[in-house]
Amino acid sequence: MKFTNAQDVISYLYSLPNLHAKNDLSYIKTVLKELGNPQNKVKTIHITGTNGKGSTSYYLSNLLKKAGQRTGLFVSPYIYEFNERIQLNNKNISDKDLVQVANLVEKAIEKIKEQDPKFSLVTFEYEVAMAFVYFSLKNCDYAVIEVGIGAEHDKTNVIVPEVSVITTIGLDHEKIIGPTIEDIAQEKSGIIKQNRPLVLGDITKQVLPIVEAKAHKLHSPIYLLGRDFTVESDSKIKCQINKKTYVLDLRPKVESYDIAVSLQAFLLLHLDLSTEKIQEAIDSTRIPGRYHLLSHAPMVILDGAHNIQAMQNLLEFVHAQKKKLNGKLRVLITMMKDKDIEEVFSLFDPDDEIVLTTIPYPRAAKLADFPKNIRSNYLYQVNWQDAFDELQNKSKNNDILLVTGSFYLVGAVLEMEGIDASPRN
Repeated sequence: MKFTNAQDVISYLYSLPNLHAKNDLSYIKTVLKELGNPQNKVKTIHITGTNGKGSTSYYLSNLLKKAGQRTGLFVSPYIYEFNERIQLNNKNISDKDLVQVANLVEKAIEKIKEQDPKFSLVTFEYEVAMAFVYFSLKNCDYAVIEVGIGAEHDKTNVIVPEVSVITTIGLDHEKIIGPTIEDIAQEKSGIIKQNRPLVLGDITKQVLPIVEAKAHKLHSPIYLLGRDFTVESDSKIKCQINKKTYVLDLRPKVESYDIAVSLQAFLLLHLDLSTEKIQEAIDSTRIPGRYHLLSHAPMVILDGAHNIQAMQNLLEFVHAQKKKLNGKLRVLITMMKDKDIEEVFSLFDPDDEIVLTTIPYPRAAKLADFPKNIRSNYLYQVNWQDAFDELQNKSKNNDILLVTGSFYLVGAVLEMEGIDASPRN
């Protein structure tokens, strides 16, 4: 098989299964070996976390680019187009390059099948292989690699990074890497590598000993937020690292943690970048689908929060804004049916006006997928565009309209509004 256009590549990727019968790294290692182990030809930073790993990846990528490094970025999910998944110097992979690397991966698979006819890749393995091939072909100095799910068994965990990062540890994907938060901490600790520094974000005391034990065993130096470096947010964000203070534009509190973590990781690379340029790089970073302010009066906010921790952080910020404005909060939400829907909905205030919707995506919840008490309490509109228009039209200047629960819904709204969601710097 030979791909001729990007849409063929994307359609093929989504036709592949999501999981193998056995959850290990043998398949991805086999195909990477056939490709000449491109993951070993680029310096990497590996990032995991229940929340914040995407934001941290973008901040770190921008810092590296500002320091004159040819920088690759592998993230998920995409907001606007599939090509966002693989970036070079903040530019999405071109359709031409996407086709080229997909054909190289496919050629390697066909070669392997000569000896092992049953060999195949799942969707994420294929994407990981394409990313590493692309970064190698483009002679990247560094590549920032965001984990898909977990860490130890994640298909990206085939690298020995310059720095490993764990942003947060909370409940998400419990059926895959849980069920307990301790299990999740153990899985995410799989990102730690022998003698390589580890940067930790807002890690709870409940699971910190699990992570620290793994790091000590592997002689991995630890840099912990709140102990080894700090961040404060008042009228500005102030990060203090190595007795030096970096003053940055104010963002929501949870974003300040991601900024501090990315800055600490960057400084461990000992690249030459002035304080002024560091601040410029962070202040100019825009995270696709995170706290995206679409309009001011009424305030329309788009955010792809899709688990308890992310939604808690988001609603703390949004409810504080609502109080300042003395208005009403309206929420348009869909979620993937495998998420903790009931727990997420318990975070809303009784006077929040919530409309359920869906999107044309296989994992997206339809009406029957929402728990019975949620179905009976809230209006459901199958057409998210109509629901968005109605909520926006009825909102007054001091109200807030929040679109959340899924990055795919956020991306659909941005596309409807004709807004390019790709990062800027």
